[in-house]
Amino acid sequence: MTVGHEHPASSGLIWFKSTYSGSGGGDCVEVAISPGTVHVRDSKNSLGPQLALACAAWAEFLAFAESASG
Repeated sequence: MTVGHEHPASSGLIWFKSTYSGSGGGDCVEVAISPGTVHVRDSKNSLGPQLALACAAWAEFLAFAESASG
C-alpha cells in the first residue's frame, strides 16, 4: 500500500491505494482503516459508495484472494 490521502467527505479517513495500481486508471480499490472497520471504495469514484467491513471479514477476504491468485 502507498501513503493515502484524506478527502473532506470521508470523515477524517486516510485512504490507501494499492501499489499494484498503475497510473493509467483502470480497476482499483482504496481502503481506509478505522478502529474495528476497514472501509473500501472505488478509486475512480472517491465520492461514491463505500463498503464498511469488520476487520475479521477483511482479513478473510484477503486470505481468500491470496489463495485464489496462486
